[in-house]
Amino acid sequence: MYIGRDLSELTMVPPSQWEINELLYFHDTFSQLAAYLSAEGASLHVKVIRELESRGPVSGDGGAWDHASKPIYD
Repeated sequence: MYIGRDLSELTMVPPSQWEINELLYFHDTFSQLAAYLSAEGASLHVKVIRELESRGPVSGDGGAWDHASKPIYD
C-alpha cells in the first residue's frame, strides 16, 4: 500500500521535488493505466519518466537475502 502524498497534491509540485518513492509509484500506476490516460495524464507520465531518468539508475544490484533486487516504493 502506498503511503505518501496523493496525486492532487503532487501536481502542484514540480517532479524535481518529488521523492523517489513517489516517482516510482506513480510511474508504475501510469504505466498500468497508459491506455486510459488523457493527454494531460500522458504528459505528466512523461515528466515523471524524465525525472526518473535524470536521477540516474535506481534498479540497484541483483538483490540478496537482506534486500530486494528492485526499490520498494510502497
